[in-house]
Amino acid sequence: MMMTKQLTDTPIEEKIEAIQEGDIVLQNEILQTYKPFIAKSVSEVCKRYIDPKKDDEFSIGLMAFNDAIFSFEPDKGSSFLSFAKLVVKRKVIDYIRYHQKRPNLLSLDEINEEEQMENPLIIAAAKEKHQIEAENAKRREEIILFQEKLNAYRLTMEELTQASPKHKDARESAVQVAYALYQDSQLSAYVQRKKKLPIKKLLMKVEVSKKTLERNRKFIIAIFIVLSSEYAYLKDYLKDYLKDVKE
Repeated sequence: MMMTKQLTDTPIEEKIEAIQEGDIVLQNEILQTYKPFIAKSVSEVCKRYIDPKKDDEFSIGLMAFNDAIFSFEPDKGSSFLSFAKLVVKRKVIDYIRYHQKRPNLLSLDEINEEEQMENPLIIAAAKEKHQIEAENAKRREEIILFQEKLNAYRLTMEELTQASPKHKDARESAVQVAYALYQDSQLSAYVQRKKKLPIKKLLMKVEVSKKTLERNRKFIIAIFIVLSSEYAYLKDYLKDYLKDVKE
């Protein structure tokens, strides 16, 4: 561990750099020193007094401030405290929306507009990072829900990986079969009810052999599950395969 530097009169940006290089003692010191700053930032979001010892929102703000320490990039053109305040507010807003179901909470754009106007580059960077984090979280949620649906069909992600057609043409053909299945209300209802493919009826609807249907059964069911559910990100992966089918 590095020795803590004597940085009493040193700009905070240099202290942050020292922490990023491994100064744990200085990190703890900064977190303690800036608790009032964190509480004030959280209070601006919650519109009430924040008690650091009692309010969960303060804990979220403290963790966000710590995240800001390690994600701060001085060459982006903003001071650390401006960046940290934005990160803290963003995290607290997300926390409140998720846990208290307050969709009408002020957006980040509506909070402290003057502050944001002072640092347009860092604001843009922070918003972009937030958007990426939000999308990744939604993807993870979709995958978890998809795995649960697979389990209902007695399938697993491991099985699906092994059962996926290796050749592009075979994958395209299987996706087309799944789409035809999804488009037919009777066959679709059968799959959802029986959790299996109606092989005989499918053979009358698609130009694929029985052997191919049986070989690609797991993959076809998985694609059918995606098409039948509100999986925006998983469906996005299929758009190139489905483009020719829909046209």
